[in-house]
Amino acid sequence: MQPYVLTVDMSGLPQAWVELEEAITYHAKSMVAWSLGNALATFHGGWDCHGTRSEIETKSIIAIKGSNHGAKLIGQQVGLTNGLLFNRDRFTCAYCGDHCQPKHLSRDHILPVSRGGANSWTNVVTACRHCNTKKSNKTPEEARMTLLYIPYTPNRYEHFILKNRHILADQMDYLMAGVPQSSRLHD
Repeated sequence: MQPYVLTVDMSGLPQAWVELEEAITYHAKSMVAWSLGNALATFHGGWDCHGTRSEIETKSIIAIKGSNHGAKLIGQQVGLTNGLLFNRDRFTCAYCGDHCQPKHLSRDHILPVSRGGANSWTNVVTACRHCNTKKSNKTPEEARMTLLYIPYTPNRYEHFILKNRHILADQMDYLMAGVPQSSRLHD
């Protein structure tokens, strides 16, 4: 599998994971303001009249000119999906602590939706199917089940870690610098 390039805005806020070809296109259009990390690939073009072959190299992290969405996006909440939730919780049931395959996991609402609970990062945890069935339409206290960890909303940097399972070491270092110390990713 080819590695992805992390694109960031001019302030350094993560924007997207892009394929190598798209990163090279940004370079070819002179849209890269700065880059960090290791060189990922060098693409070779044609020959000029002096017999020199053109080359474009991309690194693992590139800042795109003109994009500076930091102020707008810094407080924007990360979308909640089961895949991101299971990654946030490290595929671990919040009630029994079992580490499970995604097909054996489900989203549990601490305060059930039918009882006024929100479908939000701070009201959901990963649960194995057995524990979710046992808890049913109750709160953990009513079901006499203890939460092993506290749910939280991942920030934008953590979101980018959760979205990509093949992050290069330099990209991980860059993203982890923006992850709060309270995150389980620091465990």
